[in-house]
Parts: sequence; structure tokens; C-alpha cells
Amino acid sequence: MTKLSRRMGAALICLLALVLPACSSATSEPRERQLVVGTSVAPNSMDPTTSDAAAISEALLYNVYETLLKVDGNGDYQPLLASDWSVSSDGLVYTFNLRPQAQFASGTKVDADAVITSVNRIVDDPAVLPVLKVSMAPLVSVRAVDPDTVEFTLSEPSQSWLFAMSQRTGIIFDPAHLDQLPTMPAGSGPFVLSNWTQGEAVTLVRNDNYWGTPSKLAGVTFKSYADPNAMNAAMLAGQLDIISNVAAPQALDQFMNGDFNVLEGYTSGEVVLGFNHQNPILADLRVRQAINYAIDRKALVEAVWGGQGKLIGSMVPPTDPWFEDLSEQYPFDPDKARELLAEAGYEDINLRLRVPTLPYAPGAASYIASQLGNVGIHVTVDELEFPATWVDQVMYQGNYDMTIVAHAEPRDIDNFADPTYYWHYDNPEFQELIAAADKAPSSDEQILLMQRAARILSDDAAADFLWLLPNLVVTKPDISGVDPNRTSLSFDMTGVNAPAA
Repeated sequence: MTKLSRRMGAALICLLALVLPACSSATSEPRERQLVVGTSVAPNSMDPTTSDAAAISEALLYNVYETLLKVDGNGDYQPLLASDWSVSSDGLVYTFNLRPQAQFASGTKVDADAVITSVNRIVDDPAVLPVLKVSMAPLVSVRAVDPDTVEFTLSEPSQSWLFAMSQRTGIIFDPAHLDQLPTMPAGSGPFVLSNWTQGEAVTLVRNDNYWGTPSKLAGVTFKSYADPNAMNAAMLAGQLDIISNVAAPQALDQFMNGDFNVLEGYTSGEVVLGFNHQNPILADLRVRQAINYAIDRKALVEAVWGGQGKLIGSMVPPTDPWFEDLSEQYPFDPDKARELLAEAGYEDINLRLRVPTLPYAPGAASYIASQLGNVGIHVTVDELEFPATWVDQVMYQGNYDMTIVAHAEPRDIDNFADPTYYWHYDNPEFQELIAAADKAPSSDEQILLMQRAARILSDDAAADFLWLLPNLVVTKPDISGVDPNRTSLSFDMTGVNAPAA
């Protein structure tokens, strides 16, 4: 090659470098990654305190919104906006010391006044969900000891109040932006909202002004899929980095080839065959027990959920401190079921099983209808669009006999202590135990009382506790820091790491 040819060749390479940067002799800097997480349900708002959609907290809790303390994957409390806290000997006064460096994404300091404003909003704002107001009911007063110290005074000791403060009830909002919450979150977390396309995706980007340890990610997009098989296909095609929880577990094997990480843990989502206790037939203990004996729960999980999911026997997951395995209280025994129905004087029963159009429910309903038919309980299955129709017909109007739904709220066993809740279960002994456990002076005493309460639910066949939804997370192999357990509604991305691309 002549010198001229070499010069022309060099010029051509430089020209190509201008139009094809990948061919440049200079090494481009690796880019931090915007991870895409597949989810099953899309949020209908950006405010988790005025909408009951779990998808809101899934994307925002701990990621965008922070609380004074949080619950880790083992169910233990960890400090967050508060560096520490203390409780008086009588269990009535909680004092939280705020981190002096904590600030909202706007740059405004997270101080005692911001905490007080957020708490008073839960108590006073009529738009806030009643269930959150109930969890704040023990509060008598809240005051600023100084800008970095907040004191809460309760009317009586309440273990559940402290837990609620680690969940969406305890979110601390930027007071200057409360009017924007349905569409624009105003939090203090390591991410901020970049874009929300209703029904499709929520995109968060890193909060570069975060007061704590910044995220190693550029951001995260929560992309919703109504069809779980489509979500699995997107993961296999490389369009997703994480599946937050595999909603078609029968297909889990396709991720077991070494090309993915598969995490198997627990959620707080108890799949419950709920009874309407206002129905005179279901008000009979023998009928409820017969239904429990008539259903082979292990075979049900194999048939409907790929064998994935722990049998629990009551409204308590293993990550709760008072968990006991009560799954053998009602072994599969169709003859015992027929005996109890005969004892109750029923030879022919007709019941409506109205279920939401969620991945687990229709298949479970069909299986259960067949098994109950074998003992003389004839079941008509109705599938109701979720959430609107199911919530209206079942939860609000009580227009059902039985239903199947996963109750995802953590530590929600106390719903059975509320006779106005859609099950209309009314057991004074259970209610007294739940109240006593809440007021327990120590966690050890609380655990003993809660275990007694859980046994009552099982003995009384208050529902048929079918199985606990597993937490089946799939990630690309280079992603780390995802907790295998879901002890809150949050899909917590704050500790997740992925090498730059």
C-alpha cells in the first residue's frame, strides 16, 4: 500500500467514525441501565392512599415514597427516614429521630412539620381510604419536639399502628405538592416519576438529589401485562430484565435453563376461598367445614398454579412472626364432608362462586366447583371483570356466596375482626384476641395471642385458605439485589444492581 493509499484509508476510517460511532477508536463509556420490570396489574392512580390498587404501591412504595421505617424481606423493621425510634414503657408514646440530611426530590427538607402534615392528611382528608384511617385510629396527637424529632401519642398501645407506619399509611409526602398526588408523586425516595402511561407502564428515573445512597440504576420501568404468557414471552425475548412475580407458574421451567436467575420466596398474598357469612347456609359451621374437607388443596395448587405455593391453613404467611403451619387441619376427606353436610341436614346445596378475572381465580373456581359437586354442593361460577365489577358486586354489594381472591395486604388477618368487611365474619372471641394482641406490651405476647387468633380462624373454617401465592421472580443473570420475599406491597428496587451496558 502506498503512502497515499494509507492516508486515504485513514481518512475513510475517520469519516466512518463520524457516522458510525461504534466503530470509533475511542471506547464509549458504559451506560447505567434503565431496567424493565414486568408486572401483572397496572396502577389506576399515582396516589396509594386514595386508591386501593396494589400496583401503585408496587411501583412507588420505598422506590419513590419513603416511610419513617420499613419492613425488610424477613419481616423485620429497619430505619428509613428515621434513624431510630423509641417507645415509652407504657407503649403510648413513640419518638422518631429524623435523619437531618433527608430531603424530598424537590430539595425541601424532610422535617417534623412534613411528617405531621402527612399524618394529619391520612386522618383528616376524606379522600383517603378508610382502611388507612382505621390504622391511624389509635393516634391521639403528633407534635414536633424539634425540626428533626417527632413524637406520637396513642390512646392505647398498638403493635399494628407501628407496622402501618412502615406501609403506605406512613408515607411522608412533600407538603408543597399534595394537590398533585393523583398524577405526580411527591416523595423522598431514590427514584422519581418520569412518565406514566395509564394501563401500560410507569417509568421511574434515578433521583440524583437523593439524600441517601443513590441507586446504581438509571431507572426502572414497570410494564404491565394482562396476559401472563405474553409477559413470559417478553422475558424470553429479552424485552424485560425482571418479572416481578411469574403469573403463569406452569411455565416456570422455561426459565430454569441457566440463562436466568429464578428466585422463589413468599408473598403476603393469601389466596382465600371466601364465604359470605350472611348466607344462612354458609353461616353453618358444618357446611364451612365440609367445604374445607371436600377440596384437595395440594392437588388444586398442582393443577392451577404449577405446584408453586405454600399451603398455610390460616390467614398468616411464613414471614409473619406468628406463623404456624395449619395446613393439615382439614385434610382432603370427601366422606367427612358428606357426613357433615348430612348432619347439617343438607342433601343438595346451590351456591354462586363469583371470581375476579385474575390469573389464578377462574382455574381454581372450575377445579373447586368440580370437587364440591362430588359431595353434593352444586356451584355456579361467574367470572367478574377485575377490579371494577368484582369490587362492586362482591366487596361493596355482597352479591355473592363464595369468591376467590388473593389478599395481598401484609398482616391483614385483622380483616376477619371486622364484621362489616365483605366476608361478614363475626366472632367475638377472635375480635377480642386481635384487639388484645394489638395492645400487647411485648412482641412475644403479641405472637402468642395472634397464634391463638389464627387457630380460631382455622377451627371455625372462617374461609378456606387455599394457598399462599409464591414470589417467583425471574431476572437476567447479571442482576442482583432483588429480595426473594415480598413482605409489603412494594417491589423494592432500592438495593438492585445491574452492570452498566
